[in-house]
Amino acid sequence: MIVVSDMMGTLTTGSPFLGLVDWVKHNQSKLRANWYITSIMPSYLLAKNGLIDWQAWGQKLMVDSLSYIKEATPEKVKHASEWTVEHNLWKKRREDVVARLVKHREDGAKVYIASSVVEPFIEPFAQRIGAQVIGTPVEIANGRLQMIGELMKDEKKIEQVLSRLGVERVDVAYGDTILDVPLLEHADHPVAVYPDAKLKQIALDKGWEIIGDTPKYG
Repeated sequence: MIVVSDMMGTLTTGSPFLGLVDWVKHNQSKLRANWYITSIMPSYLLAKNGLIDWQAWGQKLMVDSLSYIKEATPEKVKHASEWTVEHNLWKKRREDVVARLVKHREDGAKVYIASSVVEPFIEPFAQRIGAQVIGTPVEIANGRLQMIGELMKDEKKIEQVLSRLGVERVDVAYGDTILDVPLLEHADHPVAVYPDAKLKQIALDKGWEIIGDTPKYG
């Protein structure tokens, strides 16, 4: 049995960006951390009020924040990732959904977290529930952490999932936004988790399981 879950919004309401800024504040520069928060406020307000796409804004923010780890090394990236998960993503986990993934694993399923989030920031979270990771790969080049290729999102996510697992469908899939529809459509049992309004309507039309209420972004 193969179970695949999205991460952001599905397993946690936390923010890789805020988690990393907190790491910068405590490990590199409090002044720089405060500047990062101040600098994103105009775009945050636009996203919060629906003037720009909330999901796309959050993904760009995550990619841009990779440069916040100055003079990056594997050890420093690992420390920042574990800090981000411990102090943000895990604290804000959706306990009901996480519990379901843990139950799947205990029942013998292979559990995967598939997300556009860069892989180092998924791994400490996945380890806590015994899951494997399919995320956006990164590399360190000249002391800078950067993506390899494009973000693993939308159709690219399901393509990577099916390719890496060598299957045409999965048994169970969890997602929270309309961007997860390609993943959910390739599952025998799709589950819409605290779905956005568009995904909720699709789930209702198709008779998919729904967990939780539609959230308010921002």
